[in-house]
Amino acid sequence: MSLEWRARSSSLAWSNPLAWWWGLLTLVSGVNIAGWFLLYGQLHEPEVGSLGRTSSIEPMLLLCAAYVFGCAFRSLLPRADVQRICLFDTWLSSVVVGRSVATVAEVCFAAQWAIMLHQLGRISEADATLNAAWVIVPLILIAECFSWYAVLTTNYLGNAIENSIWAVAFGVVGIGLCRLLPAFDGLVRVVLAVAITGIAFYLVFLMTVDVPMYLGRWRVTDGGTLLRPLEGLRDVSTRWVVTHDLAEWKEEIAWMTLYFSAAVWASLALCVFYSVEDHLPRHRTEAAVVSGASDAVALIGKPHIWR
Repeated sequence: MSLEWRARSSSLAWSNPLAWWWGLLTLVSGVNIAGWFLLYGQLHEPEVGSLGRTSSIEPMLLLCAAYVFGCAFRSLLPRADVQRICLFDTWLSSVVVGRSVATVAEVCFAAQWAIMLHQLGRISEADATLNAAWVIVPLILIAECFSWYAVLTTNYLGNAIENSIWAVAFGVVGIGLCRLLPAFDGLVRVVLAVAITGIAFYLVFLMTVDVPMYLGRWRVTDGGTLLRPLEGLRDVSTRWVVTHDLAEWKEEIAWMTLYFSAAVWASLALCVFYSVEDHLPRHRTEAAVVSGASDAVALIGKPHIWR
């Protein structure tokens, strides 16, 4: 594999904005990887008296690793799936490799959110948040199916549906977090508010930029020849087009930059927040505590007709 600044048709000089963009993605990915190792060193500690058994943070750290390193790989070797374009002439730039890495990373990212919501819902006894936790991963799995459909058939409508499902999934996450706002105070409420705000901006971006972009491409190509899935599988495995033309990458730059930076920071932040589980109950509001106690009393006093 060669990562030279020379492709089949032209060289990618530093005068080309794509070179600076790629350099930025690579730098940010390096910082993100260093951040993960720092978190791992700080949070991955055996529990006292547990005969070496690691703490419950281990799954979150592993899920985060899949996302951090997956995004770093995709930053180092950027490619646009349906167009089959990439920056470097190597088989690792093939869509089948990149899309497979992306699928694993994105499912792990969704699982992080599901675990976080479940933790908060359990502590606050918020049924809405617990229910939200259970639907996140199934929604993202469905979104991944549409993504692969788009990649294999070159039908951009699949991408539009995929990103619409991501919007639904994170709309559910936002609702689950909003339900938690009255249950916590202090710094926890601030963190929840920041997360909700970030999700709101993400949803706006999806619905005003990302989804319309794919719908626009679909309308332009509507009526064109689509690949059959088996043809597409061979195509994504064997064909990649190296291009350093800014015009062909222009629409990809915004979402890739945000995806490989802010989304990865969110993944790292989820690990940090999850690690302070023991401190969260003390930040519950008095109203939440009373409500939880009342629900428990009501449940105990309710006649159990099945007995």
